[in-house]
Amino acid sequence: MLRGFYTAASGMISQQRQQEVLSNNIANENTPGYKADQATLRAFPEMLIRAMGTKKLPVTNGFQVPVNSPVGALNTGVYVQENIPDYKQGDVRETGVTTDLAIVNGDLPDETGSLFFTVQGEDGEALYTRNGNFTVDGQGFLVTNEGNYVLDQAGNQIQTDSMEFTVSGDGMLQTAGQSVPLGITYIANANTLTKEGNGLFSGDADNLPAGVTFGIQQGALEQSNVDSMQTMTEMMESYRMFETNQRVLKAYDESMGKAVNEVGRLG
Repeated sequence: MLRGFYTAASGMISQQRQQEVLSNNIANENTPGYKADQATLRAFPEMLIRAMGTKKLPVTNGFQVPVNSPVGALNTGVYVQENIPDYKQGDVRETGVTTDLAIVNGDLPDETGSLFFTVQGEDGEALYTRNGNFTVDGQGFLVTNEGNYVLDQAGNQIQTDSMEFTVSGDGMLQTAGQSVPLGITYIANANTLTKEGNGLFSGDADNLPAGVTFGIQQGALEQSNVDSMQTMTEMMESYRMFETNQRVLKAYDESMGKAVNEVGRLG
């Protein structure tokens, strides 16, 4: 019976954590470039149940030997193994703001691959984002709204001097005195990236393989890829599963109460 307590409780905890993931997705529905998280549930390692007994040998003294036979496997609960972002392309919405940029995916060689803007982290390391809601700081550098420098293809900060610049479809940023290629990074397996907050990811970049095509749209932003209707449906399903495990836990509690308070008095 105690095993049932733990199994039902693990189900409640996993559904609560899934609700937290889904709630965070809904909260970021209007965050440009946000990639929805998906919680993956996994059963605890299986336990192999075996029946233990003895077998009497057909000998004069009736000698008995211990035997056991397999009954089957038993799962003892469920847990949230990890949260995996969904890197599929979000809708692109025009804003008319010069500093807003959106990556429009073209042909990618792998379903797990994705393209990102490259920005500079606080420690100088390269970070990646799909949020092209940029601006120009007081020194004339192109930065994110959190103050991270946007980098070019050579890993240098981009000096625009003002908000009067243009970006071509192939990612060339052009000002009055220079032409700089934006730092567009390709990650072959985006699932290896680590979320750093504020729409930033860290990880190892890959060389841009042949055949990868993309476009840069100026004056537009990629929206989050959160499907609000689907997410609300999943939240309701998760809530119902939580309630089901809660009722199971209550039933075990009532059975335990009867075992302690009623069965014990029969003696």
